[in-house]
Amino acid sequence: MKVTSYAEGAAEGFSFTPDNLDVAQKYVARYPEGRQASAIIALLDLAQRQNGGWLSGAAIAYVANFLEVAPMRAFEVASFYSMFNLKPVGKHFIQVCRTTPCWLRGSDGLSETCKKKLGVKFGEVTEDGLFSVIEVECLGACANAPMVQINDEYYEDLTPERMAEMIEDLRAGRELPVGSQIGRLTSSPEGGPQTLQDLPPFDGKAVKMEPEAPAAEPAPNGEEG
Repeated sequence: MKVTSYAEGAAEGFSFTPDNLDVAQKYVARYPEGRQASAIIALLDLAQRQNGGWLSGAAIAYVANFLEVAPMRAFEVASFYSMFNLKPVGKHFIQVCRTTPCWLRGSDGLSETCKKKLGVKFGEVTEDGLFSVIEVECLGACANAPMVQINDEYYEDLTPERMAEMIEDLRAGRELPVGSQIGRLTSSPEGGPQTLQDLPPFDGKAVKMEPEAPAAEPAPNGEEG
């Protein structure tokens, strides 16, 4: 399986748990012999989750050694993708989308609320280790802007007031409703659907479409019949 001749990185202090080792081996098995390095993003993500939401140098080196690639290759991947954190984050890792749709809908207010409520700057962790907050580029929920991602979940249609409430709920250990915070269904208009509201109730039966009648053939030489 060896694909490089580089020395192993210093991975002391980190190794996959037995359960994660099994998962890692399954990821690697998806790729043909000699192509195991293709699993590097999946394994870095697995290591980050095990390591409390961030990748230490030892964790990155461990993944490199696991895949038998140069440690620098793993560091290059970890430092390139914003999904990987190279320093500790809080238990509740808040990512505020600041791209144009969210900005136009008030993302600045969400950012300021988070910093003021938590008493931290972007990239810092609260003293109790519960929270950290950063700004990120588009998270792909533009129709329900402004929004944030907390760990793996999206919270949409936010206001500064609702953001403050959510922080208090998380601090108290209460669960948050995922998705729209105003009851919006997926990406429907605010207030509910605005079109196709007068359709009869569907009875479960398929509607049979009658074929259209063929168009009449034009008379020869432009004459009318």
